[in-house]
Formats: sequence, structure tokens, C-alpha cells
Amino acid sequence: MLAPARPVTRRVKLAVAAAGISSFALLYAPQPVLPQLAAQYQLDPGSASLAVSVATGALAIAVLPIAALSEIVGRRPIIVASVTLSVVLGLLMPFAPSYPVLLALRALQGIAIAGFPGVASAYLVEQLGKTGVAAAVGAMIAGNTVGGMVGRLSTGFSAEALGWHGALAVVAGVALVCSAITVLSLPAGVRPSGSGLRLRDVLTGVGTALRRPVLLVQYGVALLAMGAFVAMYNAAGFRLTGELGLSPAVASLVFLAYAVGSVSSSNAGRMVARFGRPRAVLGGLAVMAAGILLTLPDSLPLVVLGFVVLTGGFFAAHAVANGWAAAEAPEGARGQASGMYTLAYYLGSSVGGTVGSVVFGRFGWSWLVGAAVVWLALAGAAVAGLRARTARRVVPA
Repeated sequence: MLAPARPVTRRVKLAVAAAGISSFALLYAPQPVLPQLAAQYQLDPGSASLAVSVATGALAIAVLPIAALSEIVGRRPIIVASVTLSVVLGLLMPFAPSYPVLLALRALQGIAIAGFPGVASAYLVEQLGKTGVAAAVGAMIAGNTVGGMVGRLSTGFSAEALGWHGALAVVAGVALVCSAITVLSLPAGVRPSGSGLRLRDVLTGVGTALRRPVLLVQYGVALLAMGAFVAMYNAAGFRLTGELGLSPAVASLVFLAYAVGSVSSSNAGRMVARFGRPRAVLGGLAVMAAGILLTLPDSLPLVVLGFVVLTGGFFAAHAVANGWAAAEAPEGARGQASGMYTLAYYLGSSVGGTVGSVVFGRFGWSWLVGAAVVWLALAGAAVAGLRARTARRVVPA
């Protein structure tokens, strides 16, 4: 594939960055106001965390069918529909009359959001070529990181003045602007080779995406690392506003740690070039574990530092693993492999985030820290095993 013209490259990066800001601002907007939701509806931390987990769980379920659909209709229509519908649902959410209705809207929003992360990596490979995918995916994840930070900070700072209803409306307004930028600037995608694709071909691609060990390991990293990451952030608000006595607005400043994640993810290409993919992922996981352990003492500076380190390590590991999966996916199963990675990623967010919140609510912060570190150790063991297996295969007899 020829290198794309530079103006087209800039348009692609602008469009996916804006889509990432919109999607991730909406997806995690309720996270800073989980304590307020718990107080209003008399919920424990595990039940309140469903405001996040329902959306990410619905996203995980929907992402693979949507990724398969993109092989037929193309990537661009899926991304445009995703950012448009998710904003419409975001504008409706402040008017939810009850918690069950809020959860239903969040589930629909998760399905709508699934279109962007489910096909974005495959879209970037088609637009920019395999050689630039690590840097391109890193730039995309940097945009996602900014979106997550902007959404959380907007919610946290406006919640005291406007309540959680008004705070969610503020985030929806930000997402509306970003989605408009995406729709206007996103270049037309490569015409899908599967215009006459049959269901059997789609299922064959899914089977291929599930047979390659290198891809399975990346799905495992996404599942376990994301589970640990979201579990820590879901419980952060409860600890900062409860045990450490901060106001919701001040507690939301912890999400400024996402700025570090933006830097680490955007440097994923350099990390891969210097250390190779396995060592880069293992390093990111180790940094995550170190950050989690730093949050153990009841010291606000150490807790904040721990979240900064955790966030930097997570987005580095995620960017490398995501790019690794996109580069190793066969052409006929590129959409399915991207969908499987995203499914694992958001399944980790949904299940890990809820399980971690329950562990925190019942047993406390130290047990949550222990569970998260164990999950990261399992992910690291899978990467180390793949690295050892690959090394044995290349050694001559």
C-alpha cells in the first residue's frame, strides 16, 4: 500500500481523534458521579458502578457483529453512525426519570459507541498502511485518552453546581461538537472487499481471529489490563470523597492522570521500535502494577502518584497490544480481529469494573489492589509465554 498523502493523513488523524474524544467522553462520563448516584438511589458501590459497566458490557456484546458488518458496508459509515447515535442518546440521558431507565439508555449508548472502537484500528490500517499502524493507533488512543479525561473532568467539575443530570448534559454538548468534526472531516474509507460477503465468510474470519495465538494473547492483555484499570478508577471516587474527604470537584482532578496516558500511548511506536512488542507490553503491565501498589497507603500524594503511574503504564500497554493485534490480523479477518480485541477490552471494563467495585465495597481498598495486581500478573504471564514460544520457533535446529 502506498503511503497516503500528508493532508489525507492529517484529516484521518483529526477525524479519529475527534471521534475518540466524543465516544470516550460519553462512555465514562458517569464515573466521577458514581458516589452521587449511589447517594440518590441508595446503592452500594457495585450497583452504582453499573452506570459504567452496563454501557461497556453492551459495547462488548455489540462490537463483534458491528465489526463484521463493517466488512460489508465499509468502515466510514459505521464510524459516522456511531458518533451520531451516541451523542443523541447522551443528550437524552439527563432526562432519565429513574435509575433503571438511565441504565437502559446507557446500554443503548454502549451499543452505539461500539461502532467506533470496533472498526477504528482496521480503518487506520486501510488508510495509512501497516507500516504506520503503531504510531497511528497510538495517536488514536491519545485522542481516546483526551476524551476520557475531558468527559470525566467536565462531569466532576459541573456536578456540584448542576447535579449529575446537568453534568451529563455538559459532556453531551462537548461530544456533539466533536462528532460534527468527525462527520465533516473523515475521509471515505477503502471500498469493502466484502461487498458480496456471505455469512460463512464472516464466520471464517472470526474463526481465523480466534485461532492465532498471538492474537489470543492480545485479547487477554486487553481483558485483564482494562479490568484492573477500570476497577481502580471506579473505586477512586468513593475513596477520595469518602476515606480521604475530598469534594467531588477536587476528587475529579485525579483524572488529569489521563494526560500521562496520552503521552505514553502516542509514543507506542517508539517503544516498539526500541524494545519490541513483547517487552513493551510487559513493561507497561509492570508499570501499571507499580502504580496500583503506590495507592495502598492512606496518603493523598501517593494515591495521586499511583494513579498517574497506573495510567501511563496502562495506555502504553494497550496501545502496543492494540497495534500488535491490528498488524498481525490477516487481511480477510482484519475487522473481526479488531472486533475481538475491542470485545475483550470492554468485557474487561464491564466485568472487571463491576467485580472490582464489589471487592472494594465488601473488603476494602487493599483487597481491590491485590485483585488488580493478580490480573496484571496473569496478562504478563501470557505475553511472556508467547515470547518464549516465538523464541523457540526461530532457533535453528
